Amino acid sequence: MASSTPQVITCKAAVAWAAGAPLVLEDVEVSPPQPFEIRIKVLSTSLCRSDLSAWESHAIFPRIFGHEASGVVESVGLGVTEFKEGDHVLTVFIGECMSCKPCKSGKTNICQVLGLERKGLMHSDQKTRFSIKGKPVYHYCGVSSFSEYTVVHSGCVVKVSPHVPLDKICLLSCGVSAGLGAAWNVADVTKGSTVVIFGLGTVGLSVAQGAKLRGASRIIGVDNNTRKCENAKSFGVTEVVDPNSYNEPIVQVIKRITDGGADFCFECVGDTDMITTALQSCCDGWGLTVTLGVPKVKPEMSAHYGLFLTGRTLKGSLFGGWKPKTDLPSLVEKYVNKEIEIDDYITHNLAFDDINKAFNLMKQGNCLRCVIHMPE
Repeated sequence: MASSTPQVITCKAAVAWAAGAPLVLEDVEVSPPQPFEIRIKVLSTSLCRSDLSAWESHAIFPRIFGHEASGVVESVGLGVTEFKEGDHVLTVFIGECMSCKPCKSGKTNICQVLGLERKGLMHSDQKTRFSIKGKPVYHYCGVSSFSEYTVVHSGCVVKVSPHVPLDKICLLSCGVSAGLGAAWNVADVTKGSTVVIFGLGTVGLSVAQGAKLRGASRIIGVDNNTRKCENAKSFGVTEVVDPNSYNEPIVQVIKRITDGGADFCFECVGDTDMITTALQSCCDGWGLTVTLGVPKVKPEMSAHYGLFLTGRTLKGSLFGGWKPKTDLPSLVEKYVNKEIEIDDYITHNLAFDDINKAFNLMKQGNCLRCVIHMPE
């Protein structure tokens, strides 16, 4: 518990003022943490494609994006007993209250109290902790890590060892965990199976890593970005398919090269038409498609009922099915023990001042993860 009452902090944050407009480093006021909240000094934060998608299309501005982050607890609010000043932590865009019906069910990681926050406000009081000259600046996914300091609900934070490199494990806040969990928890990929992954970004390649560790015999990556295809095999992909190289629909290609369809398909693009394509690319009888992507447009999808009548299954996945507080420590431990790979997803390390460069690199498809290092 803090020895004195926390005060407002003025610090630098990368503020998005309009859709697609360059972020501006502004002086923002960060309020003290309220009950059951903590204020974090952000040390490392990486750019996820959902940040990019929301920046390009979201209607809530001004806003501070960023949700894959690690840092140190600066102060704690009333009622917080799990954390103290100086603790090293990971932020998570969904929480785990451990007391609601879904949390106690053991069947899901979707918390009723601390679910995905879409309004740009805090879970607890539906207000913002950021302001510029008295005017509110909105949050993103309950985290807003593109700021030197941020306030997060304590249920959306996981304590980690002070000896673990924060600039690496920040990727476990979203992308790498989401992919591994989709392969392990949601699909339960089996040894000797055939896996097809649509989209070879960080999430797709994390699915590949998870499938490889489960012993899948064929891991086919589908992407039309040749730069991503070149490096895919180092993450476990055994074959790469570029849809632009064929004069037939990609579904026909997949069904032909897999003798009727894959055991498991993963949609990691964020395109509802691609969900249908993935579902069609599964085999009859037991084919399973998992969708992980967040679509920017056309959120509704359509599929012929016959696909399900013949035994295919479609499942959604949020954060790979992991319960943040319960499960993330074990993933961190796997990284420490070199059982899972994180470092190779980091293609760029950038200073906070270069955050717009990170957005441009991802927009152009020239990176996997850019880790942004905040000022000490």
